Amino acid sequence: MTDTKALLRSMFETAINAARPGIVLPPALPPRPPTGRVVVIAVGKAAAAMAAAVEMVWGPCEGLALTRYGHGVPTQSIEVVEAAHPVPDKAGQDAARRILALAESLGAGDTLLFLISGGASALLSAPLSTITLDEKAALTHALLASGATITEMNSVRRHLSSVKGGRLAAAAHPARCLSFAISDVPGDRPEVIGSGPSVPDPTTQADARAVLAKYDIPAPPSITSVLADPFFETPKHDDPRLAHGQFKLIATPQMMLAAAQAAAPLPCHLLGDAIEGEAREVGRAFGGLARAVKEGKSAFMAPCILLSGGETTVTLPPKADGKTVGRGGRNVEFLMGLAGEIAGVEGIFALAGDTDGIDGAADVAGAYADWTTLERARTTGYPLGAAMAAYDGHGLFERLDDRIVTGPTHTNVNDFRAILIQS
Repeated sequence: MTDTKALLRSMFETAINAARPGIVLPPALPPRPPTGRVVVIAVGKAAAAMAAAVEMVWGPCEGLALTRYGHGVPTQSIEVVEAAHPVPDKAGQDAARRILALAESLGAGDTLLFLISGGASALLSAPLSTITLDEKAALTHALLASGATITEMNSVRRHLSSVKGGRLAAAAHPARCLSFAISDVPGDRPEVIGSGPSVPDPTTQADARAVLAKYDIPAPPSITSVLADPFFETPKHDDPRLAHGQFKLIATPQMMLAAAQAAAPLPCHLLGDAIEGEAREVGRAFGGLARAVKEGKSAFMAPCILLSGGETTVTLPPKADGKTVGRGGRNVEFLMGLAGEIAGVEGIFALAGDTDGIDGAADVAGAYADWTTLERARTTGYPLGAAMAAYDGHGLFERLDDRIVTGPTHTNVNDFRAILIQS
């Protein structure tokens, strides 16, 4: 089992390395900065590393990088600010206002170089109108616990922000806006990555209201009034302020999975890079597939590795006091669902982790599970069923010594899942 763990961990590290900013960003940049004033704005969990990568090519630059606490790296002159994720805080709000002011200070002939990565939606928090930061944070909590997809969540976020949904690029007009993105969302849609501060928004206020209604999420009057007032609608594709923007993907979930697939020592099958759904149910489905492969009832033949990516969700039930349970993330939820399906089927091993090094709100990337996880959990006195009822995947895998801790990876191309099936 130790060798199997090492193999799966090596594939995970290969996937992460394929998306590191220092590897993927320099080849995409012009060899020299554009003429005129250039301001570099970077937002997301990879922001500081992306800013440092720009300065590797262009030398010291004017700008600001906003990243999660603990995810900063040294830069030559670009200022690095750290703030909270996944629920916004005042540090993120203050930095967002400074970023908006920097964009507004640009003129004709100038360039805004915008670098975006996963986590930007929470970090870059500058609520519209009379919406307070506390109200925005409470709504974020509710959305995270609701089971809403990242696409749905970011539709709401765009319509409550003074900087998302194309508003950053609009603020920089008439300057040119060049965007480079590391995608962490299923489908790699520019408006969903970080809620699209530099691109037009194809969704409407009605779409945002529909998300809140779908998940029965109450909103205070300040939010409902903004979502009902056409004045606050986001810029669309025909907005002249966005006409000269350019957007380029430099790293995607598909790219990182392809790198891991190429490094696999066994036949390796990619099942998709945009898989969504309730995490534990996806885990059960994948566990069933692994059993079928092991039993010779699948088109895939053992030995092999099954790879997948995407962003599942975890719907937390409310507690009596209105708070929610849970000390886990979607990757450990996936593994708990899978572990129940593969229990006792010798020779099935799995790893699931978030490429940013953080699964949920914990500083743990993910975990390992295998055909013995169910029984080993029982012997620790913390059965799998109890951990699942408590949404406590991190607690369970900590007891089993099966957690994966990478620390900040300074990139984010969503989840990595690998299932190894021996013959």
